[in-house]
Amino acid sequence: MAKIAADLVIRNMTVHDYEAVVSLWQLAGLPYRPEGRDQLHNVARELSQDTAIFLIGELKNDIVSAVFGTHDGRKGWINRLVVHPDFQCKGIGYSLVQAVEQRLSDHGIDIVACLIEDWNPQSMAFFKKIGYCPHDDIVYFSHRKHPQV
Repeated sequence: MAKIAADLVIRNMTVHDYEAVVSLWQLAGLPYRPEGRDQLHNVARELSQDTAIFLIGELKNDIVSAVFGTHDGRKGWINRLVVHPDFQCKGIGYSLVQAVEQRLSDHGIDIVACLIEDWNPQSMAFFKKIGYCPHDDIVYFSHRKHPQV
């Protein structure tokens, strides 16, 4: 397990990684909103902002994982963590989360959160295992221009 995570190369995502990341989302069964927030131009816009910490994990130059991290200046967020199914439970997801947390800490951000949909118990178990605490006292609200965003 530690060997694979030790061989992982973590780097900043570029717009050229977009198709590979979308393929990973689809392979892992994560939602993909091609008409909304996951459109190439939306991801490219986010990549250009200094609040985005979008990272890629590679093994032997193959993209096997990705995470979208962001911050609002006071709280950091882990978004869209994905690890290729063949490489799950090998420390790769944890390595990516640690990399995002470190970069957020470098910005002076000490709170990191994630939102996990109730249909995804695997992600809930992962984040609990690495020390994230669920908050049943928070109710999430959103206002969307249309269902695809």
